[in-house]
Amino acid sequence: MQQAFYHVVADDFSAVDGIIRNQLVSRVPLVEKIGDYIISAGGKRLRPLLVLLAGRALNYQQDDLQLLAATIEFLHTSTLLHDDVVDKSDMRRGRSTANAQWGNAPSVLVGDFLYARSFEMMVTLGSMPVMQIISQATRVIAEGEVLQLSRVRDASTTEEIYMEVIRGKTAMLFEASTHSAAALANAPQEQREALRTFGDHLGIAFQLVDDLLDYRGDAAALGKNVGDDLAEGKPTLPLIYAMREGTAEQAALVRQAIQKGGIEDLERIREAVEVSGALDYTAQLARDYAERAIACLDALPESAHKDAMIELSRFAVARTH
Repeated sequence: MQQAFYHVVADDFSAVDGIIRNQLVSRVPLVEKIGDYIISAGGKRLRPLLVLLAGRALNYQQDDLQLLAATIEFLHTSTLLHDDVVDKSDMRRGRSTANAQWGNAPSVLVGDFLYARSFEMMVTLGSMPVMQIISQATRVIAEGEVLQLSRVRDASTTEEIYMEVIRGKTAMLFEASTHSAAALANAPQEQREALRTFGDHLGIAFQLVDDLLDYRGDAAALGKNVGDDLAEGKPTLPLIYAMREGTAEQAALVRQAIQKGGIEDLERIREAVEVSGALDYTAQLARDYAERAIACLDALPESAHKDAMIELSRFAVARTH
């Protein structure tokens, strides 16, 4: 966490860490063990970071912002546990997934525990607007995941459907992070809407880069297997673009790879998405969304926290993992 945008909320961040540790306590040892395993894996913790930056940028000084940030991280972690089971993933953040270590059933059930715990924490906050934002987001995320599942190995998936998938499964929690912080801070409607839209645009940019790195990244830096999306037959934007704009040969190669899943042709697919311009297109779209996110911040007063959000938006699209 060397990036400067963490530094402005460093104290808040360690407080959030403490809350997470306290809330992981369970009378069932396996719950704690798996919960601790996945939470201590680290990751960027961008969603709780967004809660803290958005709240402090609105000059909201209360400590309950830290509880909201921890709530969002619990929600996110529960979705990771469930996603890894659904995707049959065996590697995340550079190490074995919980389902690879303990099996599917404990992973799903501990995911349920973290979901439930996040709602208990939310009740403690006592803010009906926050509950409304986060409970709605939870539903939309589940819908996004189901929509993605229904499109696995479906080479007819359009860019519009893909955008709907990533808006649900990824951007929604980014949006809920900044939007709920604004609601907790009781910000004026214009600022709430600006921060809601900021989160949506940043989340889309972030997922576009993730999908790009599936073909341009390397496994050691990413902490997951390159080509995972292809192995699962997920039609992400680089593949959709290559089918739409590439040569007939490239389109046929990609279509067949999506329909059968697996990574036998990974190197040829990587070449096809590169040569067809699909990776450049995806990268440019990500940059466009990041700039649109930054433009939303005009509604906020000048502060170190606002600057950190701008820097975070640029980092989201410049990263290599």
